[in-house]
Amino acid sequence: MTFDRERLKKEIRVTYGRVAEQPDGDFHFHRGPAYASSALGYDRAELDELPGFVTAPFAGVGNPLKVRSVPRRATVIDLGSGGGMDCLLAGRRVGPEGKVIGFDMTEAMLGKAREGAQVAGMRHVRFEQADISQLPIDDALVDVAISNGVINLSPEKPAVFAELHRVLRKGGWVQFADIVIESELSAAALNDVELWVG
Repeated sequence: MTFDRERLKKEIRVTYGRVAEQPDGDFHFHRGPAYASSALGYDRAELDELPGFVTAPFAGVGNPLKVRSVPRRATVIDLGSGGGMDCLLAGRRVGPEGKVIGFDMTEAMLGKAREGAQVAGMRHVRFEQADISQLPIDDALVDVAISNGVINLSPEKPAVFAELHRVLRKGGWVQFADIVIESELSAAALNDVELWVG
């Protein structure tokens, strides 16, 4: 890759900042609770119990919480937590004795997520600004790591997976949904920031 990685990260912040502020705006990817329930298998009734400003900017590509049950009292992290929808759902599963930390690099998304946790009364769910290739968390503290359509955005995937390995406890696991391609990209496509952003 020959493009400026910091430029890519800036473009991601700008794009998903717009999604946070204008979830009904003109984007070429799906968003919102209707999409999450009809296409990705989320329980619409459960989504309707969350604040609408949390579910509206949801732009995931799957449902990582359906991969495996998240245990009560677990410590869960979400890489690229966006507006916080998956974190709040995980917060319900772990209960108040558990802990959920969402990491995102977009201020507008973090604002929605933090407000959502407050409105939902989930003091055990918090959100921190971070690049997912450099997680601000100690080693071996995490039971379950989730992510939804975000790892593909990182130009530093080996570092992301190294961080996951570092922070997971022995016996911990990762469950994520993401975009994959089945063929080799051309150099032009690989270095096209617009294609990376989503």
